[in-house]
Amino acid sequence: MRPLPTAPVAAGSLIAGYAVAAASGSRPLGGVVLAAGGIWCIRAWDARNGRRTALALGSVGFSAFVLSHVLALAIGAWPSVLILAAVTALAAWLASDARHRQPTLRQRNGVRVLAKACRRRDPARL
Repeated sequence: MRPLPTAPVAAGSLIAGYAVAAASGSRPLGGVVLAAGGIWCIRAWDARNGRRTALALGSVGFSAFVLSHVLALAIGAWPSVLILAAVTALAAWLASDARHRQPTLRQRNGVRVLAKACRRRDPARL
């Protein structure tokens, strides 16, 4: 089974955390949502990439949380959250998710074959 990508979870937890805090008026409740997504991502990164990557990406997520408060003073809360969620997703994708993509299947003469195997044999025939 293919592992769930962490980039949408990391970005989504930042967005959902703010949405819950704004809608409910309870910042601690939004923090619980953010923490739940962050903990899930850190555990996934640790299992897939090791502790160093997990700590680095966890630091990116925490920095995005802090910077969203600072940037919100200049451009507003929602734009700030969305921009920093995108940055967090990009970091997670580059450092973890892109490294664990499964090779794609391609059609070749009516037969599905792994794209990597096709490239090794004859890249001009793809």
